[in-house]
Amino acid sequence: MPQYRRPQITDVPIYFTVALAQRPSDALLRHVDLLRAAVRQTRAERPFDILAWVVLPDHMHCIWSLPEGDRDYPTRWRLIKSRVSRALPMGPRRASDLRRNERGFWQRRYWEHHLRDPQDLAAHLQQCWRDPVRHGLVARPEDWPWSSVHQAMAQGSYRPAPAA
Repeated sequence: MPQYRRPQITDVPIYFTVALAQRPSDALLRHVDLLRAAVRQTRAERPFDILAWVVLPDHMHCIWSLPEGDRDYPTRWRLIKSRVSRALPMGPRRASDLRRNERGFWQRRYWEHHLRDPQDLAAHLQQCWRDPVRHGLVARPEDWPWSSVHQAMAQGSYRPAPAA
């Protein structure tokens, strides 16, 4: 079994991509209320700041900042994913899901990237917010309802990327 090594870096924002096991699907949007509740409960137990978040039909991107010295984002993701999964009715499962006692809603892994500097953060903020446009879901980031771009706009921190 592979051993995944996570960077031992603290005090930098982290960009994540988390996907559903079954793609394409719209299950994340249909169950966004469960996701929000799971995030809220997990943040109450294990705090983290959300710098950006966008939920798409079958995957999501977000940028978190953990408390100083804390690097335990895997536990936070395990809690969020398991809370959402347990709240859903049991669906069809593969043999590998049964062996691991998983429900088969989420992809087993997720992708993370520790942001190196303010330019890397700015690029990944834009990537979060522009992803609904890239996928052809809306014409402008602010047209997508499941995005933190609306909070950034309210705070005056959203700067639209130049048109390509």
